Amino acid sequence: MKLITLLPYAADFHASARKVVEMEKAGLDAVLVPEAYSFDAISQVGYLSAITERVEIGTGIVNIYSRTPSLLGQTAAGCDFVSGGRFFLGLGASGPQVVEGFHGVEYDKPLLRTREVIDVVRTVVRRETVDYQGKVIQVPLPEGRGTGLGKPLKLINHPVRPAVPIWWASTRTASVRATAEIADGWLPPFFIPELAGNVWGDALAEGTKKRNPALGPLDVVGGGRVAIGEDLDVERLRDGVRPFLALYIGGMGARGKNFYNEIAVAYGFADAARTIQDLYLDGKKQEAEAAVPAELLERVSLIGPKSYVAERLAASREAGVTYLNVQPFGDPTPTIEALKELL
Repeated sequence: MKLITLLPYAADFHASARKVVEMEKAGLDAVLVPEAYSFDAISQVGYLSAITERVEIGTGIVNIYSRTPSLLGQTAAGCDFVSGGRFFLGLGASGPQVVEGFHGVEYDKPLLRTREVIDVVRTVVRRETVDYQGKVIQVPLPEGRGTGLGKPLKLINHPVRPAVPIWWASTRTASVRATAEIADGWLPPFFIPELAGNVWGDALAEGTKKRNPALGPLDVVGGGRVAIGEDLDVERLRDGVRPFLALYIGGMGARGKNFYNEIAVAYGFADAARTIQDLYLDGKKQEAEAAVPAELLERVSLIGPKSYVAERLAASREAGVTYLNVQPFGDPTPTIEALKELL
């Protein structure tokens, strides 16, 4: 497994970037740059490309609505160029609250749109002429739309690589099936090694059957907050994960439209998921955090003695994780070094 970390989207980016440089020296393999409705991810990818030497740099994630498919292709090729072939494009549908509320774009057909976006991105990066008439995406615009002056074009520049890896942040059965079929990597939320197969196992197997062997095996991201030591206050550290889980399970979306809540339900935490959401949406955030079950806190983190963390790493490897997403407490350098020894 490789070690990857996700930057916080609301923190001081310059401070986070300095930590990435330190973590790279300690053995970090990759970094994900989030976007949500914070600063854009692409400018930060460029900055990180300039101050790092080895780590892979990806978006985690950019949505498929606020940029045109061809622009996403340009972005993939451009970021790969400035990073010297270290970029991967993390894509996802986000949700209607962000897409419609922040970007003012209609949230429609997320699965079909993502598949077609990936087709167009790969066409652009291969430096082929973009002439794509899909069910959702049409490039150039067909007759009867626009001025009629559009013509098929291809990227002017020559990319570093003929293909940039595309990772898909998918959650639901149909999209996970499609991820296993056509994407290079999968970014699932709250990946619990022992339970993930119960939620997504069939979809992954069905998609893999249709997968082009030329793509190679699907990369899978899993992990969580990390602290390794013999004398840790484990309960206190796990409590540090409560605000994150409460926000996503309770506050990311409306009732009936929260993908993360659905995952918690599928993992077997239905009653807790309902309580967390009700409390969070009623403005009772602290009560929502307190309602996160201790078992869930344990399963989504890597906190404890070295022997315990080694067992969790083995479980992740057995579940197919190829990139371990680590969020160290405190100074990240010794944690990265310790994980490298365990791997």
